[in-house]
Amino acid sequence: MERENSLRERLIDVGVDLVMTDGTASLGLREIARRAGVSHGAPRRYFPTHHSLLSAIARRGFTDLEVRFAAATDHAMSARDQLRGIGRAHVGYALEHRGMFELMFRHDLLDSEKHPSGQSQLRDSTLPMFELMVELIVRLRTEQAAERRPGAPSDPAPPPAVTAAALWSNLHGLAQLWAWGSLQLALGAAPPGGAPDDSHLDQLVAAVLDAHLGPVKS
Repeated sequence: MERENSLRERLIDVGVDLVMTDGTASLGLREIARRAGVSHGAPRRYFPTHHSLLSAIARRGFTDLEVRFAAATDHAMSARDQLRGIGRAHVGYALEHRGMFELMFRHDLLDSEKHPSGQSQLRDSTLPMFELMVELIVRLRTEQAAERRPGAPSDPAPPPAVTAAALWSNLHGLAQLWAWGSLQLALGAAPPGGAPDDSHLDQLVAAVLDAHLGPVKS
């Protein structure tokens, strides 16, 4: 059993290395098997479908991203500061590991109909992250309500889950447009291909948060 687990993990390790260096197009079963030093049919013994192997590879990315989220929020006191840390970590990871990020959020891998029944679904890895954002938005609104003057009107806001979905979508779009070079062109920033420097990244994430959560009160 230990040897079987070791071979299974080796296949995932090889897949992670491939997607990090060569992108999602490199993740064929034969190439993964070749790099792992096993027969081309060996992956089928551990992963009944190609999708299940890709999901296992992508799950490593979610584990890495969760660690980054935890580090980004560890010393942040307010809900907004934690959301800022998550936003920065999210965009930073997307730009640093474009192949893995693309794999993690592929719809066909998230679709449970693609996997054998009873198998853990990749979507299970995404929900805790989304739920964390929802919880932080609820906390932020509670904090904002406590700071509001008694009797002061409050602007209507969509449900926290809707705000979280819009915020998450905006962060995805920010990363993708930077990866394509569109934002650099619009902002007159660094040439396409690289990650934004700290000042640009902070400004962009802050603008996204302001758009969906309201500006910081002075």
